[in-house]
Amino acid sequence: MIAHLQGKLVEKSPTHIVIDCGGVGYHINISLHTYSLLPNTDFIKVYTHLQIKEDAHTLFGFIEKSEREIFRLLLSVSGIGASIARTMLSSLDPKQITNAIGSADVVTIQSIKGIGSKTAQRVILDLKEKVLKLYDLDEVSMSQSNTNRDEALSALEVLGFVRKTSEKIIEKIVKEDPDASVETIIKKALKSL
Repeated sequence: MIAHLQGKLVEKSPTHIVIDCGGVGYHINISLHTYSLLPNTDFIKVYTHLQIKEDAHTLFGFIEKSEREIFRLLLSVSGIGASIARTMLSSLDPKQITNAIGSADVVTIQSIKGIGSKTAQRVILDLKEKVLKLYDLDEVSMSQSNTNRDEALSALEVLGFVRKTSEKIIEKIVKEDPDASVETIIKKALKSL
């Protein structure tokens, strides 16, 4: 019903924003990913998803259309409501979620607060085909780079580095060089840690 809102940003927090459109303030729930992308200008445009329930009409906002698409895909999975979908997009960026689904990475999806192994498996089962088709991902290359990434991550954990910090650095390395070997990833990560 409401596809996007454009107006003056009057309130901003990591969980929600308020946009003034023609004198009406819209309270919009956002993910941390969207929060990190909010421009420093007063005038903004957000793509929205309107959820209508018996007791509430709730708006969810996204700076990127692609994040809204993933949010909607996640909502289509039984057992995932808007708050869990938003938590997922706050814990991982949209690309990490699509990569995790595309490569059937249960561990990454399960690492999100509020998601158990059954739900993580259901997300992969329900969305893997859609994600591979929609984002034109190559299943083989996905799992290969993921294996190297996971091996490097567990090696760094064994060395005593914090998983969350190591994960961010390894993601960056894999983005720059998708074909990096486990050794290369670890060496580059150790220089950054």
